[in-house]
Amino acid sequence: MAASLARGAGVAAVLSGQGADIALPTGPLRFAPPDAAPPGEAYEAFIFRTAQVPTRDNLHDFFNGLAWLHFPHAKRRLNALQAAEIARAGIGATRGPLRDALTLFDENGAVLDAPQALWAALLARDWQRLFVRARALWREARLLVFGHALLEKLVAPRKSLTAHVLWAPGALRSIAIEDAAIAAALEPAHLAGKPFAPLPVLGVPGWWPANEAPDFYDDATVFRPPRSPRH
Repeated sequence: MAASLARGAGVAAVLSGQGADIALPTGPLRFAPPDAAPPGEAYEAFIFRTAQVPTRDNLHDFFNGLAWLHFPHAKRRLNALQAAEIARAGIGATRGPLRDALTLFDENGAVLDAPQALWAALLARDWQRLFVRARALWREARLLVFGHALLEKLVAPRKSLTAHVLWAPGALRSIAIEDAAIAAALEPAHLAGKPFAPLPVLGVPGWWPANEAPDFYDDATVFRPPRSPRH
């Protein structure tokens, strides 16, 4: 698996001329055997220190490798923030809010570029408005599944699969579906506040034939109502 991804990195560099972008402070990115990291060193710290990504022969790590190849700036940013937090606080029983958010986005995150009306419905968890009444607006939207764990799960789709959609810092919600824009949205203070909206991805128009039936969205175990406000 590591060798296949390494060949892919070389081909991508030749075809795009952007191979230098897939680099960490210690050099160009390499995909390494799964036991490359020494015992006791955190995975993220090892990647940052050596520019090597330990890679197992499975779909999870394959999709992670593809994310590195396709979104090198965003993956570098995630890794640098993880490594900085590990250097600051060490490895404890809990990751802390920033590392939790970084891990959530890396594994299960998504990016949505969509009209504000869709964002309002998503944040309100108004699934009927989001997917039925405002369905036509999805023609103006783009959704990217970024998280490699979610991509792995989508190989065998099930209705409950849910992405955590990152919204942009500031007044706007949308993030452009491009590497530099995703990387720029990964601000530590913003991420520590868990700026994610849950989105059952098989509800997105065009992503699953069954969602053409309006009663698809009546399943409250998947399309959950908003939480009651805390007092």
